[in-house]
Amino acid sequence: MEQSLPIWLIPTLTLVGGVIIGLILARVLQRTSPAQTQRELRELQERFDDYQSEVVTHFNTTASLVKKLNKNYQAVQEHLATGADCLALDETSRESLLAALVGEPQPQERISARQEAEDSSHENLEPPRDYVPKAEGEPGTLSEDYSVKR
Repeated sequence: MEQSLPIWLIPTLTLVGGVIIGLILARVLQRTSPAQTQRELRELQERFDDYQSEVVTHFNTTASLVKKLNKNYQAVQEHLATGADCLALDETSRESLLAALVGEPQPQERISARQEAEDSSHENLEPPRDYVPKAEGEPGTLSEDYSVKR
């Protein structure tokens, strides 16, 4: 009996020691893991905040550039209008220059475009056909002699 005690005692003590060492390692590793996770979370949050600030900066810059572009466009329009007023010799040329500046068709162009549209709409008043027209005396398409060459 005395010999059987050390045979069971050594594996039991080894098992208990392994469990204790496992618990200690689990506690140590568990303490370091949340700290590392918290640090990674902070780094991700900082990167996200930097990205958001870059997006806001980008859109603010874009808005200011578009505003500047609109002001420059208005300045060019005013300059051209002033030039048309000062440099045009008569009222007709002044009106045509201002109309071209705004992008409106000139009066002669409007009249000719309207006439062309009316002419083209009156040319073909005949509805489309779904048959082949035939001349007088020719056989129709349902005739037995249609397209038979002799």
